[in-house]
Amino acid sequence: MIVEVKENVDTILTNHNYEKKELINIIQEIQKEYHYLPEDVLIYVADKLDISQSKIYGVSTFYENFSLDAKGKNIIKICDGTACHVRKSVPIMNAVYKELGLSDKKRTTDDMIFTVETVSCLGACGLAPVITVNENVHPKMTPESAVELIRAIKKEEF
Repeated sequence: MIVEVKENVDTILTNHNYEKKELINIIQEIQKEYHYLPEDVLIYVADKLDISQSKIYGVSTFYENFSLDAKGKNIIKICDGTACHVRKSVPIMNAVYKELGLSDKKRTTDDMIFTVETVSCLGACGLAPVITVNENVHPKMTPESAVELIRAIKKEEF
């Protein structure tokens, strides 16, 4: 494990007094820091908290918000629930994939700037079709407006 990573994880563990009962909070902070749960970090946490690796793995895979796969800095969620699907969310998804060079098999850009996920419902059916970028809701999207949004984010990133 890289020294800087170890220091970041040690800080998180210290903030939670190395308490086993704080495992979910610790994992949440690790994911916030790294955008996913790196395997070597989870092994390190298991060792430091004196709990089994299988317990950490179990907690990490039980909750849907945790990810063992690396994710980009910007998480784009495209709703494909009934209201969004009927209002043409699939062409939006295809335009986003094309703009970012992604597919349903490859969901994160090589530069780790974007990850695209499809979700069953974002709970904003009246604003369909909807996407979120890092929890910011973008209503009534079209393929064109989705591409414009991605290009605007790219300009901010570079």
